[in-house]
Amino acid sequence: MITCVVEYVIDPAKIDAFERFGRRWIELVNRHGGTHHGYFLPAEGASDKALALFSFPSLAAYEEYRGLFGTHPDFVEADRIRDESGCVLRYERTFMRPLLPADA
Repeated sequence: MITCVVEYVIDPAKIDAFERFGRRWIELVNRHGGTHHGYFLPAEGASDKALALFSFPSLAAYEEYRGLFGTHPDFVEADRIRDESGCVLRYERTFMRPLLPADA
């Protein structure tokens, strides 16, 4: 299993748009072979940080999913939410492997 951690810098004034963007990507990841663990948004105080975590069975499965970016109409529509609203200022993607309680 491989888990993608996406660290976002968001526009706090556009949190509603970011939530729409996140809901759409949760649906797409789950529909295309992954497991989305959710988006983690600012809860208190002024913050421009958000996280997303999702997993795929393998890097090859993730790459298959990534192959749909920019071509599949649902993916294009989801990115349009981000692009037109300006809710995401920048992001960084990191791949990790989980160590889960069952692995102990």
